[in-house]
Amino acid sequence: MTEARFVPHRDYVRLPEDEMRSRAHGFYELVRRRRTIRDYSSEPVPTDVIEDCILAAGTAPNGANRQPWHFVVVTDPLLKGKIRSAAEQEEREFYEHRAPPEWLEALAPLGTGPEKPFLETAPVLIAIFAESYELLPDGNKLKNYYVNESVGIATGILITALHNAGLATLTHTPSPMGFLNELLGRPQNERPFLLLVVGFPAEDATVPDIVKKPLDRIATFAGERAREAGAKGQGPMRATARRQPAS
Repeated sequence: MTEARFVPHRDYVRLPEDEMRSRAHGFYELVRRRRTIRDYSSEPVPTDVIEDCILAAGTAPNGANRQPWHFVVVTDPLLKGKIRSAAEQEEREFYEHRAPPEWLEALAPLGTGPEKPFLETAPVLIAIFAESYELLPDGNKLKNYYVNESVGIATGILITALHNAGLATLTHTPSPMGFLNELLGRPQNERPFLLLVVGFPAEDATVPDIVKKPLDRIATFAGERAREAGAKGQGPMRATARRQPAS
């Protein structure tokens, strides 16, 4: 077994409380403006911006530092057209045959359907693959751990990094997505996790009129505050709805 090796942690910077609050609120204000976009301009995106955002995603915490992800960036119009054709074929099957009525009802307010023109219009598609195991040069397999959790965290960082850089995104998950392995030449140890659409919103882009749940609907603070509330017969201490997040 390989012995653990540690080095001094010199990158952490302790911030004054006022700056902590300012950064936390500023970040919230930044990400609350993020919206899933389905109407894209065809204007190209700088490649180095995409590269830095993927590098940011690659810093995500992950099981045993296996880093079980691979990102395939697609900008070729012909390849995007093939991806759209394959995705729409699966989506038609989903909407017409596989989706239960309650799922279709849940999707109705979002106005989605089997047609996915954004897969061709948007300048960049990023296919995110999850690696079940690493294939070593000698042919042996090295198992990866907490793959879904790790790739999910990396994907969240990628979406946030792209938003921070001024780009819009859409998470697309046609099911099944095995066609991505074939079209993009990915090996059998990788399975498609998500197809991320990236670009600038079209000038006439619209978004669904929806809102996010407030703080007191998504968080409960346990611990000392909860014990104090319990002693008074109030039960767990729930978060206060300080702000109503925008849609």
